[in-house]
Amino acid sequence: MTSDAQGPEEFGSEDQPFHFTDKRKVTPEGQPKEAAPEGAAGAGSAGNDAEQDPLAGLDFEPTGEAGDDAALLAAQSEAAAHLDALQRERASFTNYRNRSLRDQEAARVKGVEDVLAALLPVLDDIDRARQHGELDGPFVAISDKLDASLSKFGIERYGVVGEEFDPTVHEALMHQVDPAATSATVNMVIEPGYRIGEKIVRAARVSVVGPE
Repeated sequence: MTSDAQGPEEFGSEDQPFHFTDKRKVTPEGQPKEAAPEGAAGAGSAGNDAEQDPLAGLDFEPTGEAGDDAALLAAQSEAAAHLDALQRERASFTNYRNRSLRDQEAARVKGVEDVLAALLPVLDDIDRARQHGELDGPFVAISDKLDASLSKFGIERYGVVGEEFDPTVHEALMHQVDPAATSATVNMVIEPGYRIGEKIVRAARVSVVGPE
């Protein structure tokens, strides 16, 4: 007689536990079973994973006020970097502008100095003619216009009789002794001096009288 019973080894053992899966399409009451929703098995698996890894469901991205603070700090840091770069560029431009202005002024003064050096012989002749009374008529007006033109460029003629001798602005070509003198003074201007601002282009060449 053949038995329909199956051995224990087919229904499970201590080494291989028995798992039962109900594949019937109707319930024991005869009602059709509802199909399990799609993805239900996956949801169960995900739940098991969450139970096994308690950190799996945690969200470490900052949210709410924490996220706003992080965004504000990032924006402030970027703004500070842009401000620092702008200040550096502004300082660099200011230094460049000041250096350019200094170079332009130095070039202008050098150009005026070169023109004055070229005119010195003519100016000396005019001054000698003036001292000897030989400058008259229309030449007086021409001389005055020339002096006015030179003054527009900051050129100054200096050196007069009676002023105290200063070796930084005068060049003594002759020296006379006067026992009654208490200091050295200019008693004759041989050639007047010329300067542009504080720069001496040519020292005044004079004769000096003073104590021994």
